Amino acid sequence: PTRITQSLGNVLTNAAKYTEDGGHIWVAAGRDGAEATVSVRDTGIGLSPEMLTRVFDLFTQESRTIDRSQGGLGIGLTLARRLVEMHGGTVRAASEGPGRGSEFTVRLPALPPGADRADRATAPEPAPTANRRLLLVDDNIDSAESMAELLALFGHNVRTAHDGRAALTAARDLRPEVILLDIGLPGLDGYEVARRIRQNPELHSTTLIAMTGYGQDEDRRKTREAGFDHHLVKPVDVDELCRILRSPPAR
Repeated sequence: PTRITQSLGNVLTNAAKYTEDGGHIWVAAGRDGAEATVSVRDTGIGLSPEMLTRVFDLFTQESRTIDRSQGGLGIGLTLARRLVEMHGGTVRAASEGPGRGSEFTVRLPALPPGADRADRATAPEPAPTANRRLLLVDDNIDSAESMAELLALFGHNVRTAHDGRAALTAARDLRPEVILLDIGLPGLDGYEVARRIRQNPELHSTTLIAMTGYGQDEDRRKTREAGFDHHLVKPVDVDELCRILRSPPAR
């Protein structure tokens, strides 16, 4: 119940964030065959066809004018979808286009009419994953904490830091197996943090994953030279990140 509440709360928060003052949000719940459905429809900024295919990706945010900026990086929808999928359900987005609102529909397995709760079907178990000791470094605190929560749901032990010097201190204390490191950090940037980590013999075997908005060959060359093992472009592909975390250490 806690996670379902969290999922629906994230979908509602998203609707509120992208709907102007004076707009409307409708919530409807019902049953469709063997599924329970909850839909959240709004009169907000809507979604372009391109955004409909990316809206559940990490760090995705539809462009908005400055006066509508609410902050955040769209990670709430990623978390909502993952939580619903862990319960055997789905989340789908629909929109007629920019300026024409959006609708998000959550579908979850429902009990047969009149069935006792003890007889309910068990939702599919999430795929097993190796528990890893992770350090997540991002200067956007809300984004870092949300992503840490998502990774913790997969069984990982996650600690966060929000600037380069704090990252170095946390790395020395925690000795993480994996560090997910944003490049654009205040003070020491991600490149310098990576170079200093590689100079520490106690952290030589740590896997370094760069998270950046840039993915050209030159950008990948720079992260390799700084000591990174992997280069992920925002919006981060959750499945690719999980694959890396399941793989043996890079060093």
